[in-house]
Amino acid sequence: MLAVGEIAPEFDGTAADGSRFSLAATRGHPVILYFYPKANSRGCSIEARGFAEHYPEFQASGTSVVGVSVDDVAAEKRFVAECHLPFPVVADADKAISRRYGVLSVLGFARRVTFFLDAEVRVTEIAEGLSPSPHVRAAVRRAGTPSAR
Repeated sequence: MLAVGEIAPEFDGTAADGSRFSLAATRGHPVILYFYPKANSRGCSIEARGFAEHYPEFQASGTSVVGVSVDDVAAEKRFVAECHLPFPVVADADKAISRRYGVLSVLGFARRVTFFLDAEVRVTEIAEGLSPSPHVRAAVRRAGTPSAR
């Protein structure tokens, strides 16, 4: 898995809306890059809705949010619609992105890992664990939003 201080690997993938997404497009501002195991599962929906709830605060602080799972584009599209996600969610059906970031589990799913990237896409902090709430709390704290206080 990537470590704090490393530059996040570039990736290019298909977002839930069918558009192309490139990590390079986020350069110049902080990024919350979170990997989750399964679109439309209970824990992943809680996590995604948490990020969506605080998205206006993240935007106000200049922080982007990007989600990635090994689901296909159709599953990601349903997930975005169901959870009302205002940020890009990238389908990693071939698991290449998850492998590059070192988050692919032995079961073939991405582990729940959130990478906090600076404006140059350097990893500044990592949140890891099964429970979705600490990932969102760390993101709120990092963005310095009012909800973090």
